[in-house]
Amino acid sequence: MKKRIQFLMVILLVITYSCNNDDDAITTADLTLNLSGLDDLGNNFVYEGWIIVNGSPISTGTFSSVTFPQSFTVDIDDLAAASKFVLSIEPTVDPSPDPSATKILAGDFTGNSASVTSNGVVGDFSSSTGTYILATPTDTDMTNEESGVWFLDNSSGSAVAGLNNLPALTGWKYEGWAVMNGMPISTGTFSSGNAADDNAASSPYKGSAGNGPGYPGEDFLQNAPSGLTFPTDLKGTTIVISVEPDPDNSPSPFTFKPLAHMVPTNAANHTAISMGPGPLSFLSGTVTR
Repeated sequence: MKKRIQFLMVILLVITYSCNNDDDAITTADLTLNLSGLDDLGNNFVYEGWIIVNGSPISTGTFSSVTFPQSFTVDIDDLAAASKFVLSIEPTVDPSPDPSATKILAGDFTGNSASVTSNGVVGDFSSSTGTYILATPTDTDMTNEESGVWFLDNSSGSAVAGLNNLPALTGWKYEGWAVMNGMPISTGTFSSGNAADDNAASSPYKGSAGNGPGYPGEDFLQNAPSGLTFPTDLKGTTIVISVEPDPDNSPSPFTFKPLAHMVPTNAANHTAISMGPGPLSFLSGTVTR
């Protein structure tokens, strides 16, 4: 009888040890992001990380701070099986469990790390070029031609697109800007350099003689924002092409600015002017697991 009791006690100890071992099993691991160049998205949007496991996205969590590194707790088996990391921009109140079309960074895991980049996700702007002219085609007054900017090239005698090799965007749009007295004023959003802006017919700044040529651009002739006066002189200002989330998180330019140029103070109206590379055309970072 005594031996039987001792045997039962041993069995009980084994079961108890096994249960405790199960309770102590590690089920999560840290995913650490070390990214640079991200903009603050404001109150209505957040960044969300995703790992791709067997072709399906699994969220690693949302964040608003753009100070790095940041770490997130993820299921250990999912993290070990992940083949890729993707970062997207999502509404703060998000009705969908899936990633939005506005993806900003991605990269494949090699071992325990992934080098992530915006190239191939947002687009590769390394070959993009820009040309613009100063003109105000939406009115009939020929004395204020330096108050409009149009992204076209008329150097051959006929107008053609001034923005070339712009990659097609998904979840993003292009937007032109004229920076006047430190204040960026939009020339409108667009998807292609071969067509007019989205606001060609509704711009508050253009004249009343028409909508302008079928290319992106703007005449700054009326309804100037506070602190500015229209018509104006764009010589000495900076012209920028940015890439914006769609839907847009802010009335200001986003971090991507692949093309930019300061208008020469001696620039001639109606004459093609070439743009140069902008201050930021791609983002990158590292993700470790």
